[in-house]
Amino acid sequence: QVQLVESGGGLVQPGGSLRLSCAASISAFSMYVMGWYRQAPGKERELVAQISSGGSTSYAISVKGRFTISRDNAKNTVYLQMNNLKPEDTAVYYCNKGGVSGYWGQGTQVTVSS
Repeated sequence: QVQLVESGGGLVQPGGSLRLSCAASISAFSMYVMGWYRQAPGKERELVAQISSGGSTSYAISVKGRFTISRDNAKNTVYLQMNNLKPEDTAVYYCNKGGVSGYWGQGTQVTVSS
């Protein structure tokens, strides 16, 4: 059974930073593409960042240069370092394995506000 558990969300001022973590109970974790999505109120869920089994990364244009996705295969964990946060980054952030038809965590709220 796949379980994804996010942590690290919270309230931060504009320009601040947060680091999200996703602990995954997945066998052969290192073989899978992992991703972070987010969903803001009234908006559709969108892909924020992905990391391949080999460590290649891709980002949404809106977060490129500010967010960094990484993984620690020894810990079965994927991270999202978020810097220079903006109010428009406010959303529930979800860890994902397998794309939109795959597995999801419960989400962690990120609120950027002064």
